[in-house]
Amino acid sequence: MSKRPLSLVVAAIVVALEGLVALGLGLFVGVETARGDAENLTAALAEAAFGMLIGAGLLWVAWGGLLRMERWGRSPGVLAQIFLLPVAWTLIQADQLLLGIPVIVAALIGLVALLAPPTTHALYGED
Repeated sequence: MSKRPLSLVVAAIVVALEGLVALGLGLFVGVETARGDAENLTAALAEAAFGMLIGAGLLWVAWGGLLRMERWGRSPGVLAQIFLLPVAWTLIQADQLLLGIPVIVAALIGLVALLAPPTTHALYGED
């Protein structure tokens, strides 16, 4: 298990990009809230904190779990992709194709990479 397969690297990249987006959106909401642009201060602060926590968590899963070939990294990675599918579908139904299509493509690529046999072998070995 010394060499990471391409599928595992792709999975880590997808999860890391999702984490960066969530972190960036959380920071954006936080800055907008600090500028006084929030209609509901409590909701805006909760949204900002949630985005930053999810982003940091996904980055941890990508770096500390998947790239280090730790078994525990696969489950939260798969769960994140599954959660993104209805988000993407909702965006597409709301005529937000420029947002929904990239999200659904990223989620599908992430799922395929996380569930690929080389990833499974790298994380769980022969057993």
